[in-house]
Amino acid sequence: MSAAGAGAGNQRGGGCDRLQRALLECHRRVPDGPPREAACRHLNRSLAECLVGVACPEEAEAVRSLCSSGGTALKRSQCQQAQLSLSVCLSSHQTPHSSF
Repeated sequence: MSAAGAGAGNQRGGGCDRLQRALLECHRRVPDGPPREAACRHLNRSLAECLVGVACPEEAEAVRSLCSSGGTALKRSQCQQAQLSLSVCLSSHQTPHSSF
């Protein structure tokens, strides 16, 4: 997680910061391997959703509302467009990797 993501979460009531601490505690308590994956899965997903919502709030909300259930061809098309917009938004927050 980037410092920007953690800082943004802190600005929005600290929700992401609390989830990050809970996930780190889960990793500390549960042995590595399948038990950890099972025990910490919900925290990992919640933290990811929180950070995505902080980084790209409008796009994340569009995906949540348009992709939450099946529907017409139009709704499926809108869902795909919302997912693409979210992907572009998240890409804009990534640090480019230098090539060697």
